[in-house]
Amino acid sequence: MGAVINVVGARPNFMKIAPLVRALSGVGVDQLLVHTGQHYDEAMSRIFFEDLQMPTPDVYLGVGSGSHAEQTARVMIDFEKVCLEHKPAMVIVVGDVNSTIACALVAAKLGIRVAHVEAGLRSFDRRMPEEINRVLTDRISDFLFTPSEDADLNLLKEGFAPEHIFRVGNIMIDSLYSHVGRARATKIAERLGLPSDGRKYGVVTLHRPSNVDDPEVLRGIVSALNTVSQKIPLVFPVHPRTRGSLARFPLTPYEGVGRGIAVIEPLGYLEFLGLVSGSAIVLTDSGGLQEETTALGIPCLTLRENTERPITVEEGTNQVVGTNPEDIVAAANSVLAGNNKFGRIPALWDGKTALRIADIVAAAVLR
Repeated sequence: MGAVINVVGARPNFMKIAPLVRALSGVGVDQLLVHTGQHYDEAMSRIFFEDLQMPTPDVYLGVGSGSHAEQTARVMIDFEKVCLEHKPAMVIVVGDVNSTIACALVAAKLGIRVAHVEAGLRSFDRRMPEEINRVLTDRISDFLFTPSEDADLNLLKEGFAPEHIFRVGNIMIDSLYSHVGRARATKIAERLGLPSDGRKYGVVTLHRPSNVDDPEVLRGIVSALNTVSQKIPLVFPVHPRTRGSLARFPLTPYEGVGRGIAVIEPLGYLEFLGLVSGSAIVLTDSGGLQEETTALGIPCLTLRENTERPITVEEGTNQVVGTNPEDIVAAANSVLAGNNKFGRIPALWDGKTALRIADIVAAAVLR
């Protein structure tokens, strides 16, 4: 029986695959790690691998940037060659990036079993490229590893057989629990000159095309952030896509932080987790951050009209506030006034998700 291939493509994948690689090794499963290179910032990619203590990829495809069609096509062409050479027993894909659907599609057409980690999540917004990737990847997967009950229910409503659905918990939280101590030891907030007397700063991330590619939407969000920053300093590690958009109506970067916004370069996993873990509030359009803030008990304002992670709203610390500047400011002011949402950590978000997945995979490929 061939090895299991684990696929990573972009930064959100790294935190999901890292604990799984360790868990699969622990149950004796042979594996290959394939990095598609969809995240084409090689230096930042290397930092994430080092921070998460991941092995060097066995195969690096280096597909780089491009349109959705170009990127997906390049991954498919190159990944098919990997599958034909190594003849894996299973391909494991995570999340909802282009590499996820591309590699799942290649494997399915070659008759290779596909396992999707983080299956069943739905925003019900087909305008989001990630939603298309999620829906299609689930449809062609043999093992659907879900993080929460709402994901199970989504799959059942779509007609999936229960025997293909495995609720295992949130694998992102495995990485968080494993590394939060090291993350806090980076003292990144102190090095950025942020207030050291408790949680007195906020963190901002923006990268969704619907937010950063539309000048009016981005301008409105920036206006809201400027208003919020009059009450609490904000730190804004800027995604390359967002930086290009901001260049048309720039915020002014400056060293340190006072009553304003510190625009900084993207951070590695440990430094960013250290920054978030010490913050008073997070304003973001990231799905992963909605989960991490729920696990850390930090108020999160999601700057989108919907979320594929409703459990972070129903049980966690997340609020979906949209992109209207007045709504963003009102929600932030409420949190900063002490009216923040006190959530709880959802079931199976216990740091043992990778172990549960590894046991199921081992039973399937080692028998």
